Amino acid sequence: MEDVFKKEKELFIPFFSRLPVVFERGEGCWLYDINGKKYLDLVAGIACISIGHSHPAFVERVSEQLRKLVHVSNLYYTTPQLDLAEKLRDISGFSKFFFCNSGTEAVEGALKIARKVTGRKKFVALENSFHGRTMGALSVTWKEKFRKPFEPLISPVEFCRFNDVEDLERKVDKNTAAVIIEPIQGESGINEVNQEFMRAVFEKKDELGFLVIFDEVQTGFGRTGRWFAKEHFNIQPDIMTMAKAMGSGIPIGGIGVSEEVASRVELSEHGSTFGGNPLACTAAIATLEIIEREKLVENARIVGEYFKERLRKIGLNPRGKGLMLGFDLEDKNKGKAVEIVKEGLSKGLIMNYTSENTIRLVPPLTLKKEEVDFATKIIGSILDQSF
Repeated sequence: MEDVFKKEKELFIPFFSRLPVVFERGEGCWLYDINGKKYLDLVAGIACISIGHSHPAFVERVSEQLRKLVHVSNLYYTTPQLDLAEKLRDISGFSKFFFCNSGTEAVEGALKIARKVTGRKKFVALENSFHGRTMGALSVTWKEKFRKPFEPLISPVEFCRFNDVEDLERKVDKNTAAVIIEPIQGESGINEVNQEFMRAVFEKKDELGFLVIFDEVQTGFGRTGRWFAKEHFNIQPDIMTMAKAMGSGIPIGGIGVSEEVASRVELSEHGSTFGGNPLACTAAIATLEIIEREKLVENARIVGEYFKERLRKIGLNPRGKGLMLGFDLEDKNKGKAVEIVKEGLSKGLIMNYTSENTIRLVPPLTLKKEEVDFATKIIGSILDQSF
């Protein structure tokens, strides 16, 4: 592994702080490093590997498409793009779609659409939000350490205190193009928007005429025990962004919009060279079909509840829905998230920290109860030891 670490230092722009492991292959919820050591993966490429690593049906479907056609650009029609849009219409309730390559690209497109459709400039996002690292998505991302080095960003943008209805009423106005919301915030540590706040957003939307964008890049495709987290609120936003689990590791993102929104955009106002290419769309179709066939949305709900129960039994207070879980460290472990993640790695368990005090768990949706038992046994043993 030392040779790999040395080569990266020589060749790669140092944007990432990596953990000391080199993975070579995966199967289901398990990863194997170049020395053959086995790890239970509770990160899934940051909520991307929805159907597990190297699912045989997925591999077969993508390989078949790879042999046929990978890319021709959006100058021409291809059927996988339309088949995917049709599938998404059935499960999401949106009328029309645009495909891109990532979550941050989806957010960029959604912001552009909101400005075009409303003729307004201002965006309102939530404190502790994370929407991506490109200039538009970064502008509606809360943490100053992400935004400050790249200012000036797009403006005006205001940040509303999380779940604070009174602050929402102060921040939105007749200049607001859209309010953008993660129904459950991921990067900030699994924070759930409550029903009262969400109702207030839609009441203000009706009053002031802005759009509501749901960023479901991390919450989508069964992650929370529903196809999309919007279903927990029984509401339909005007625009929704998608990515991550959509292609189970193959890069793809998407934007879904209502018929009304779609009717107000025009030719050549947005685009993507690789977006919606046949390979990525086939990967997404295969992913959605496997999720349906293997009832993985239901599995995420059932196993997610079981996981929360097991975490409570070892003294933790988990939050989240489905298989999008997080917990804060307390007492002697407070502030030691980095050390705990590293210790977990040494014991064959892959976790993620979102702050020095918060652990995030977003495993493949195929996770089994016996794998939860394996994970909680290790987590419990780590928390009991002193660092």
